[in-house]
Amino acid sequence: MSLPLSGKVAIVTGSSRSIGSAIAKRLARDGANVVINYHSTDSASPSIVANAINGREGGRAIIVKADVSTIEGGKYLLEQCIKQLGVPDILVLNAASMGHRTLGDIDEEYYNHHFDTNVKGPLFMAKAVAEVMPTGGRIIFVSTALTRASTILPMGLILLATKGAVEQIVRVLSKDLGQRGITVNALAPGPFDSPQFRSGKTPQQLAMVAAMHPQKRIPMPEEMTSSVAFLVSDEASWVNGQIFGVNGAFVV
Repeated sequence: MSLPLSGKVAIVTGSSRSIGSAIAKRLARDGANVVINYHSTDSASPSIVANAINGREGGRAIIVKADVSTIEGGKYLLEQCIKQLGVPDILVLNAASMGHRTLGDIDEEYYNHHFDTNVKGPLFMAKAVAEVMPTGGRIIFVSTALTRASTILPMGLILLATKGAVEQIVRVLSKDLGQRGITVNALAPGPFDSPQFRSGKTPQQLAMVAAMHPQKRIPMPEEMTSSVAFLVSDEASWVNGQIFGVNGAFVV
């Protein structure tokens, strides 16, 4: 019995840890050959993810170090994908900067870093991939449930500005690339459990976040991956231009 993504090639940016690694593992489990991408994280992390994929049934993984906040880095990542695995059928633009500063604390460097990482890099990566992606390709951006939340904090200014831009990019690209049968959607998760999420938070703060969910818990990254598996499947051919909320009713 063949796996649903057998023969497919996927790029997942920022996939050496957390939700990115969970997505890469799920796509590989479904049969896709996957590019594990990282830039500045612990050099052991990408190998751990790749070894986990290559040690079980499904697709295989390769590792490519590239700074996808730059156009050059995105092009290099695509070149290595094509050279080692083939033309990508799936692109998941997960890499992001998640800083939190209020208006009084932001400066041009902080602003540029977030917009380069969260908006410019993904947009031009999508442009480069779309030029070679076959009909039926799938592009998934990653936004956040906070773009629709009524309760937001002042420190989310730049992060939410970038994710708002991502959602508008998805809307427009779905019209453009949809003409070629390529769908463009976004995953919009709420808070999920990871070392990065827990860092600097007290038990009381973590309990407060958990209390915002009807199930009174913080989900694991793996709970986001079924949505990605659906969006890249043949069954999702008519799902295009959508912001796919996966947040357990954190935002409704």
